[in-house]
Amino acid sequence: MADPSSYRPRPGEIPDSPGVYRFRDEHRRVIYVGKAKSLRQRLANYFQDLANLHPRTRSMVTTAASVEWTVVSTEVEALQLEYSWIKEYDPRFNVKYRDDKSYPYLAVTMNEEFPRVQVMRGHKKKGVRYFGPYTHAWAIRDTVDLLLRVFPVRTCSAGVFRNAARTGRPCLLGYIGKCTAPCVERISAEDHRELAEEFCDFMAGRTGTYLRRLEKQMAEAAEDMEYERAARLRDDIGALKKAMEKSAVVLADATDADLIAVAEDELEAAVQIFHVRGGRVRGQRGWVTDKVEDITTGALVEHALQQLYGEEKGDAVPKEVLVPALPEPVEPVQQWLTDRRGSGVSLRVPQRGDKKALMETVRRNAQQALVLHKTKRASDLTTRSRALEEIADALGLDSAPLRIECYDISHLQGDDVVASMVVFEDGLARKSEYRRFQIKGFSGQDDVRSMHEVITRRFRRYLAEKERTGEWADADGEELPDGETLKDEDGRPKRFAYPPQLVVVDGGQPQVAAAQRALDELGIDDIAVCGLAKRLEEVWLPREDDPVVLPRTSEGLYLLQRVRDEAHRFAITYQRTRRAKRFRSSPLDDVPGLGETRRQALIKHFGSVKKLRSATVDQICEVPGIGRKTAETVAVALARATPAAPAVNTATGEIMEDDDGVPGTTEDVPGEPVPAGTPDERRGQER
Repeated sequence: MADPSSYRPRPGEIPDSPGVYRFRDEHRRVIYVGKAKSLRQRLANYFQDLANLHPRTRSMVTTAASVEWTVVSTEVEALQLEYSWIKEYDPRFNVKYRDDKSYPYLAVTMNEEFPRVQVMRGHKKKGVRYFGPYTHAWAIRDTVDLLLRVFPVRTCSAGVFRNAARTGRPCLLGYIGKCTAPCVERISAEDHRELAEEFCDFMAGRTGTYLRRLEKQMAEAAEDMEYERAARLRDDIGALKKAMEKSAVVLADATDADLIAVAEDELEAAVQIFHVRGGRVRGQRGWVTDKVEDITTGALVEHALQQLYGEEKGDAVPKEVLVPALPEPVEPVQQWLTDRRGSGVSLRVPQRGDKKALMETVRRNAQQALVLHKTKRASDLTTRSRALEEIADALGLDSAPLRIECYDISHLQGDDVVASMVVFEDGLARKSEYRRFQIKGFSGQDDVRSMHEVITRRFRRYLAEKERTGEWADADGEELPDGETLKDEDGRPKRFAYPPQLVVVDGGQPQVAAAQRALDELGIDDIAVCGLAKRLEEVWLPREDDPVVLPRTSEGLYLLQRVRDEAHRFAITYQRTRRAKRFRSSPLDDVPGLGETRRQALIKHFGSVKKLRSATVDQICEVPGIGRKTAETVAVALARATPAAPAVNTATGEIMEDDDGVPGTTEDVPGEPVPAGTPDERRGQER
């Protein structure tokens, strides 16, 4: 591990001007490339106290052995040079894109004497017109097959073309009218090129001209009683319309735009792009990237723009690019796009209308792509085994933790405090053994005390089961005094009798200390404990002053993050269910014209439905947003309604059982007093 001070430039060496910098390791390999409006100010951030740096940045500067820079005139030049260096050096600490070159394009080789329509992948070539990208090659072939009826352009390879020219006989497409057969000089090179240009114009979205021309020719043929020709033109129009139906209109104003959406978590991000030409989606592409550096959504968008348009020029860069967040600063990026296109480009975040709705569709595609990527990654047995081994090595365990339990606390400003327990076995979620807890006995805003209570209750039940039955592994399904068997139908012990090898808590050092203290008080010393802090993804161990920092590419860290996120999701779901039952049976639900916002305002103003029922119409009118007519309607509805019975909180969906093992109920025994701990900083109002 290198000391950044050993290669830090001397004061005054770094210029105060725009530029691009490179960090190199001891083997002179470039490991990071960045750009800056002021090289002096930007590089100074890397050479401060290591404790103040983000873990990913700290890892980069300690891996590097030298830094160098290149001064440029403007920020736009810096953006272009940064892109060139990233493509050239592929630095390990920069954002890395995957699956970028795998998408097929419909290409027209306008750089040849007789242009050819074909499917192309990989880097784009000069003089070739590209349309797409498409998700599948068969989608391109279906489109081409329809259009060749109207635009019979050459599609054969160079070898087939030369062989046909040598023998004087065209291929099958030439015989059935789907190729003009330039190989046997049925059409001149000039006419064939003009036909190829018309094909490109149609694919670019200028479809109305050709449809109107064919419809006019069809009408003229019918008037001249050339019915066979009219029927052929009719079929041509049908083929064009069928090809157009493959890409429905999404923007009514025939906009040319690219829409970019990002779905991300702490470790990875999925990028999706929709290419809209003439108001129709002409292509789609996407990729997944590892976030090996600390990066914002705006920075991810900037990298996506570099990847997308770094090698494009002219009409390939649309007039409008819609993104979820603007890069900072946005002016150099917009100027760079304008230079690539040769005319003005609008880079903005859609705020309303059809474009915002379409952006939401692109965002959902990005989220689905990220979920699919994670699912494929989690389903790999080899990857899961490696993740468990990495966790065991990082935490100093004797063996891989085959059963992991994770706990999280959730509340809304101290109300409806609940906790969740999720179980992963062999790296996969075992949802039938999920549990949920209701926190009682003190203010729920103290996450540390809540965590102590949950761990105590869970493992007290484990000890009770163990004491009642002996070691569960030795009990072969014997009958208990109350008639309850020790094991389920699949031979597994019931409820809390099966202990984990590792307990993971959502939080940092205070939560870990509380969990370990609970186990110590119960006399349990064979279960490991760790915590995963969400802000920096650090792994905390009991009685350790410094966290364990796993590499960002670690499969072990990825598994811990999945376990923690699942516990957080499960806790939030339960907390929202409890909160929603307060209003589920409210008589205000049946008041016509009274929405959720105004119902909440009424409850907040009066404190309860009972007090609202006794209020006068004038008092109800004092609530902001409530007019006299609405107040009268509310008063009449409450006068007719009888006091509602308490709503029953039934178990639905994935929510399984509470910690007492009975669906939809909670323990009546309040939590025991526990030593006070340091509250963890709440992440927003709702955890």
